[in-house]
Amino acid sequence: MAHTIKGKKQLLTRVRRIRGQAEAIERALDEERDCLAILQQIAAVRGAVNGLMTEVLEGHIREHLGDHASSAAQRSEDTEAVVAALRSYLK
Repeated sequence: MAHTIKGKKQLLTRVRRIRGQAEAIERALDEERDCLAILQQIAAVRGAVNGLMTEVLEGHIREHLGDHASSAAQRSEDTEAVVAALRSYLK
């Protein structure tokens, strides 16, 4: 997976941020904080995980699936269409 190796530092930074957010949820639950605050933290984690998924999927599509079209122009167009659909779905 060359795309994850190239972006390893950035991906690990995202994962560490997600870990910190999950730990904040755990602390909030332990401290019996307000439900609204906990829900906001959960939503932030979900957004961060979706962002990580989008980045990894986009790299995978561009690097691995883009090679199956007949021409470079068609391959690029097809890849961009799939990436746009995934970005829309994962928002």
